[in-house]
Amino acid sequence: MIFDSIHLQPVVEQFEIDGAFLEAIPHGSGHINETYLVHVQHNGERIDYILQQINQYVFKNPTWISDNIRLVTDHMVRRKEQLGSNIVTRQVLHTVPARDGRDYFIDKNGSFWRVATYIDDAVSYDIIENTDQAYQAARAFGEFQYMLSDLPTSELHEIIPDFHNTPKRVDTFEAALEADTHNRAAGAKHAIEQALRYKEFSTRVEDDLASGHIPLRTTHNDTKLNNVLLCKDDGKPVCVIDLDTVMPGSILYDFGDMMRTSTCLTAEDERNLQKIKVEMPIFDAIAQGYLSIAHHFLNDREIDLLAFSGQLITYEIGVRFLTDHLQGDPYFKIHRDGHNLDRARAQFKLVESFTENEQKMRDILKNTLTAL
Repeated sequence: MIFDSIHLQPVVEQFEIDGAFLEAIPHGSGHINETYLVHVQHNGERIDYILQQINQYVFKNPTWISDNIRLVTDHMVRRKEQLGSNIVTRQVLHTVPARDGRDYFIDKNGSFWRVATYIDDAVSYDIIENTDQAYQAARAFGEFQYMLSDLPTSELHEIIPDFHNTPKRVDTFEAALEADTHNRAAGAKHAIEQALRYKEFSTRVEDDLASGHIPLRTTHNDTKLNNVLLCKDDGKPVCVIDLDTVMPGSILYDFGDMMRTSTCLTAEDERNLQKIKVEMPIFDAIAQGYLSIAHHFLNDREIDLLAFSGQLITYEIGVRFLTDHLQGDPYFKIHRDGHNLDRARAQFKLVESFTENEQKMRDILKNTLTAL
């Protein structure tokens, strides 16, 4: 079926965009928002923008997202300019204001839209292709956190309360399992058993946050490889994108999600579980890239938990996929029956591999820090 974008033209025209609307096409591979690449023509040239419709089931207060993005991007621009960067417009996400001066537009149906400039000559990857990509993406996220390390977390909205709070995600899962509103528990027996078996380590990071052994920091909270744009020419980092979930959190969830989404060379919904394993050369590259920047601000306890963080976040994401399956798939987009169950099974298999390789990863992290 050919996608007809003409219905998006009135939305695009609500933003401060010079030029005539040409078309908008679906873009990217995100699970949550609807994203489009918009082409407009201005002075005989085609200019591209990114248009997004925010998923308001997931994001209950979308204006908070705009507040946080404005705060974070303004802070990063100042930091980068202080460091002498003259290409900040490519290094920091730039939103396009609506014609009424706001950073968003709300249509007659109450849908929430926003536009950002498109960064050309840059590309993102859903599945990693080589260790250099892993190094560069990890370095980009390390720099992102470093640029925001002096931003008081009290200034940020908590976009999704307890977004990365593994014990509470487990509580939600157990409630969904007990309710079994869609009669799916019987068909997910093995995944349910795994979710319950790994529950024992689910409180480790939250306990350390509560005790003050690890601090709250400004974190990205969705550190997938495809949320870093890399230069098409030299592969160097250009810009960290998808800032919807930037809010106070622990860097351990960010580092762990880099491990989860980069060290396994299969899709997130891989059905052949035998293919799912951690690739140690890629983890080595992630450790080197991330710590090359992040060693400037991490404390000892955070460093000690880096190797474990992959287990924790992968388990948490598996629990979330399984919960969504049990609840009838209201949160994550699905493309086939049982899609979220497939995702959950893949995550739990990766938890096994992280657990088996934790000591090797600790050794890599130790050696990396020693070499800095």
